[in-house]
Amino acid sequence: MTKNSFLALFFIAFGLAAVAFTNPVETIKINTEKSVVSWKGYKVTGEHAGTIAVKNGELTFDNGKLTGGSFDIDMTTITCTDLEGDWAKKLEGHLKSADFFGVENHPTAKFVITKVASRGAAGEYKITGNLSIKDITKEIRFNATASKTGATAEIQLDRTDFDVKYGSGSFFDSLGDKTIYDEFDLNVKLMLN
Repeated sequence: MTKNSFLALFFIAFGLAAVAFTNPVETIKINTEKSVVSWKGYKVTGEHAGTIAVKNGELTFDNGKLTGGSFDIDMTTITCTDLEGDWAKKLEGHLKSADFFGVENHPTAKFVITKVASRGAAGEYKITGNLSIKDITKEIRFNATASKTGATAEIQLDRTDFDVKYGSGSFFDSLGDKTIYDEFDLNVKLMLN
């Protein structure tokens, strides 16, 4: 065996060994039964809160670091948790109506990660992605924590970016104490299988 043949075999064997011991890219499904998106909306006279179910999704990791993913939100599952009985049902119905999220025609919202940047500490990320609500897609950015067991994030959105203008002081005058603020909060908790 020539010296060049030996070197070639050595590098091939070394390359195969390196591949064998490299952690592969992993795509892990979201456990929809244990995951939830909590929401909070604000108005001049107070606030309301509730939840929305995660329909499906997955996150991708490379050597334990988040690199991408996406998930769908089932808008038909909007609930109100700060009211009870008929009052809760009335608010839930209004949020599902064409005044707000029009879930009959737009039953699913979707988020797709387009960029992940480390914030310096393990498991801490700056996420950029495309959020689609009512068939309108906007790029959003937020901080998140993620590992191969789950991910959490707190996100503030402007509902008018997604053509949800009911009661908005930005579009309607003389609303007074009936004004509903444009910004609302989402607290995303994803558990992975």
